[in-house]
Amino acid sequence: MTPNASIVTLDRTEQTRLAPNHELSLEPGPAPRWVLHLGLLWECRRIMARVAGISFLASLAIAFLMPKQYKSTTSIMPPDQSSPSTMMLAALAGRVGGLGTLGSLAGSLGGVHTTADLFIDLLRSGTVSDHLIDRFNLQHVYRKRYRIDAAKHLAHITTITENKKSGVITIQVEDTDRYRARDLAQGYLDELNQLVVQTNTSSAHRERVFIGQRLHSVQADLEDAEQKLSQFSSNNNAIDIKEQTRAMVDAGARVQAELIVEQSGLQSLRQIYGDGNVRVRESEARIASLQAQLDKMAGSPTAPGSGASPGSTSGPGADSELYPPLRQLPRLAVPFADLYRRVQVQEAVFQLLTQQYETARIEEAKDVPAVSVVDVPGVAEKKSFPPRLWVTLLLTVLSCAFASAIILSRHYWSVMPRTDPRRALAEEMIPVVQRRLRSAFAFKRGAA
Repeated sequence: MTPNASIVTLDRTEQTRLAPNHELSLEPGPAPRWVLHLGLLWECRRIMARVAGISFLASLAIAFLMPKQYKSTTSIMPPDQSSPSTMMLAALAGRVGGLGTLGSLAGSLGGVHTTADLFIDLLRSGTVSDHLIDRFNLQHVYRKRYRIDAAKHLAHITTITENKKSGVITIQVEDTDRYRARDLAQGYLDELNQLVVQTNTSSAHRERVFIGQRLHSVQADLEDAEQKLSQFSSNNNAIDIKEQTRAMVDAGARVQAELIVEQSGLQSLRQIYGDGNVRVRESEARIASLQAQLDKMAGSPTAPGSGASPGSTSGPGADSELYPPLRQLPRLAVPFADLYRRVQVQEAVFQLLTQQYETARIEEAKDVPAVSVVDVPGVAEKKSFPPRLWVTLLLTVLSCAFASAIILSRHYWSVMPRTDPRRALAEEMIPVVQRRLRSAFAFKRGAA
């Protein structure tokens, strides 16, 4: 007797016993399909128990053989670049229900979400991934032949999310090495900071770059002007024309006054002692010396060491002169003044540009969006994957379900009549599929 027949007989007996007048007895319907399936599996309970035990042990081994994954998490907060006016506009548009367009415009002007989206795009950019691949040698670590495969694997183990309410960006990196996961998360922060500085396009940055280039050219002009002034002063003994002229005039006046005094004394000595006296000759020698000094200061052509040509700045004694002659000072004043003025102008421009350059650097540092780290990436203490208990239970349940499906399929195949079109189609398809599989495996084995 089949299980179905016994169940039907039991139902009839029970209904007959429970009917008080034997007139309200009901004819039972066929048993539900799940009851038949359960009964069939109960008959094969020993097989199912063995399958469950073997699958549990195999699933447990697989769960413990799966590599551990460690997750490192860091959080950053993008800078708030919204101005008070745009915030007031957004608040006003939020209160007034009919200003939906105005509210969206104010939100776009606020720049908070735009900055967060920009940071997320920078973190997911190819530049950041390429730098991380080179920095940690990820192609060798992940055993990827091509760089693009290593980049895909890095993107797969990295999760970047944004909290829409607070704007905080969370970066999670999962790796088999807990320390490498921490280093990769920190690497994302470092590369983001560097990329933000490199891609800074603010007005302060452009101003700083322009002033830096201008400062470089002005510095070169200042050095050239100082070199020319130094060479001119060295060749002509011209240190400060104005001061030198004043000193030369004062010295010449003193020498000339002494000369006049000595000439007056010489006349008196000649009248008293005559021309051959020792005092007269001594006075004549002093007068000659003072006259030579006066001629030398005046730049007279007949003065000793003045050179062959009048007014020339070079001669036998030109290099030994402490100051240029008085006659040459007016001629040297114009080129000296031009060179000196050029040096002063270039020096003033250089000082001004230096101050502006430092100010532009400060403004650029203020405009560069700094990445504010909320949570520093740390070393994971516990593994994040795999959950061994759930993996074992899931694989065991799937194995038992697969075994149950096989048992039920074999039962239905055995009770299916041979005239059934489904069985005829299956008997026709199965040999063809087997031949194709055998030929495919044979081809792969031959190629290997």
